[in-house]
Amino acid sequence: MRNVLIALLSGTLFGAGLAVSGMVDPARIRGFLDVFGHWDPTLAFVMGGAVGVMAVAWMLESKMQKPIYAEAFVLPSTRLVDFRLIAGAAIFGIGWGLSGLCPGPAIADFAIKPRSALIFVAPMLLGMAIQRLDSWRAAHRLLPTNARTT
Repeated sequence: MRNVLIALLSGTLFGAGLAVSGMVDPARIRGFLDVFGHWDPTLAFVMGGAVGVMAVAWMLESKMQKPIYAEAFVLPSTRLVDFRLIAGAAIFGIGWGLSGLCPGPAIADFAIKPRSALIFVAPMLLGMAIQRLDSWRAAHRLLPTNARTT
């Protein structure tokens, strides 16, 4: 139950930060990406603030034996930079640039304009489900349905 409350508090704080900073407004993101037009540096300041806070958190974390509310740190098991990582980053960046939204602000947008947020979030959830299925199939080494032999 404690983990659920921590996740709820963290998500609420993140969403509030997005709303207060204006990052739930796709026009702000597009304005940041429009470097040759009416450039809006707001996103750079928000990212800079986030990097500063995260740097302090990493310094504190490096001195800890384990997290406060967990038995161990959960770290990635690989540092592999492969096609899936590059392709996923490219798809994410293209989607962010075209729509002005990424997952966090899109979910936070539900509180402000749920109908328009749903137009972004529904395909996002579908893409996440497809990726999860693909990862599951790769982990279980399943062949596509039409490639199975009897």
